[in-house]
Amino acid sequence: MLKKYIYITLGLIFVGLGFLGVFLPGIPTTPFVLLGAWFFSRSSKYLENWLVNHKTFGSFIIDWRKYKGIKRKSKIVAISVIIPTFTFSIYSSSNIYIKILLGAFCITLCAYLLTRPEPPMIKDS
Repeated sequence: MLKKYIYITLGLIFVGLGFLGVFLPGIPTTPFVLLGAWFFSRSSKYLENWLVNHKTFGSFIIDWRKYKGIKRKSKIVAISVIIPTFTFSIYSSSNIYIKILLGAFCITLCAYLLTRPEPPMIKDS
């Protein structure tokens, strides 16, 4: 029972972080929403259904669950935010090891996004 409430709490935290990511550059939306959905799937069918049916976040979850994929538009937006954010962070840091770590993480994150499959396009009738 305690595990259920811990998972609900973590789900709410991650969904909240994902929501902040819509407005704050540098905070990724999709991974946090996916984590929130994962925690909800193990704790609350009500919250999971709410998130899967959410007009903004639901498509991320459905695409990931069905195809392990991310839409091209989402990839473009994410990478368009990731690169300038990391560039600024690297430029602002004075520690060479932090610069190397941030650069490697930026490259890895972008490569991961680019290598995810794209879900099939569904045409509206």
